[in-house]
Amino acid sequence: MSEVPVLDNDRRARAIRSFVRREGRITDAQADALERLWPQYGLGPMPDGEHVHPLPLIDFAGAFGRAAPLSLEIGFGNGERLAQAAAAHPEINHIGAEVHRPGVGRVLQEVEKAGLSNVRVMCADAAEFLRTTAPKGAFCEVVVQFPDPWHKTKHHKRRIIQPAFVATVAEALAPGGRFKLATDWAPYAEHMLEAIATEPRLKNLSPDGRFVPRPDDRPLTRFENRGLRLGHEVADLEFIRL
Repeated sequence: MSEVPVLDNDRRARAIRSFVRREGRITDAQADALERLWPQYGLGPMPDGEHVHPLPLIDFAGAFGRAAPLSLEIGFGNGERLAQAAAAHPEINHIGAEVHRPGVGRVLQEVEKAGLSNVRVMCADAAEFLRTTAPKGAFCEVVVQFPDPWHKTKHHKRRIIQPAFVATVAEALAPGGRFKLATDWAPYAEHMLEAIATEPRLKNLSPDGRFVPRPDDRPLTRFENRGLRLGHEVADLEFIRL
């Protein structure tokens, strides 16, 4: 997924990634989709399977061929939600960020099959992108669905949802923009609430200040179905940029 800043014992800032490149086998069809479709749908350097390249400044209106509200999904996995959201909301330009090539290749297959023109993908560290080259106040929504919960206490610093990351999301959102999250790991859901509560520019849309009902427009993905079969309870969170 992305990097989050922490401090080491010398109090010097360093970046700890919330993702590990444990890339599974990329199929021939996914590799072919990357090769053929990246020039049309890719943003930034084409993924090479070894490095997560930094992103240059991007002209999003030029990349999409139109100016439209921008949605950013971070860590889209196999891209089920990204493709479905793009099909359901053609008035929005949808950007997906993912570091694993098989998922990028798969979503490119779906985009081509569905004939979607409002999707672009980046194989990049989304947190670094938000900190460095993302335009401020440009996004109508930022979506983080089922990020790695990093279960062990010693790994909690690797969780993408940290106060510093939340601040970058708040800067990237336009006033009225939404920050949408979901997790099937209850301790991480509580962690998310605590981390986002530190950001005064974001208001929880839950009446009781906790979780919102499952949104009707959030597709039930295979990942979520697997969690439900294992008895996990899914928590949805949604915040608005003031």
